[in-house]
Amino acid sequence: MKKLILIATLLISVVVVMAQDKAKKNGPEIAFKTTLHEYGEIALNGDGTYEFKFTNTGNEPLILSKPRSSCGCTVPAWPKEPILPGETNKIKVTYNTHKAGSFNKTVTVYSNAKNKAAVVLRIKGKVVTKPTEAFPEKETSIGTAPVNK
Repeated sequence: MKKLILIATLLISVVVVMAQDKAKKNGPEIAFKTTLHEYGEIALNGDGTYEFKFTNTGNEPLILSKPRSSCGCTVPAWPKEPILPGETNKIKVTYNTHKAGSFNKTVTVYSNAKNKAAVVLRIKGKVVTKPTEAFPEKETSIGTAPVNK
């Protein structure tokens, strides 16, 4: 009798563990190729656009909510329709390069993904002004440029 109770208990616990593992595996999952993009130096008023690619690695449709940017100078564009399992898509992030200087901005992406309900995408770089074109000057022995006639 004790052996029968022991075997029944083991069977029930194995079934429960297997059911929990299966429940954990169901649902959408999001996997980004990268979550950081470093622009390096960008010219003033240059192109500050980058596309973050991701894949739904789960087994149910992935739905993205409105991404939130850390400031108004960073604008995200995302797919509004559900991303089916195995499909790849992208989130386009545009940084407004109208002001010179370094930047380090984030976009937080919210979704129904089981593995990560919120993912932070980061862009970094420096907006630089174009150098002004100047004519070379020849110095004289007294330290001033000669006058051309």
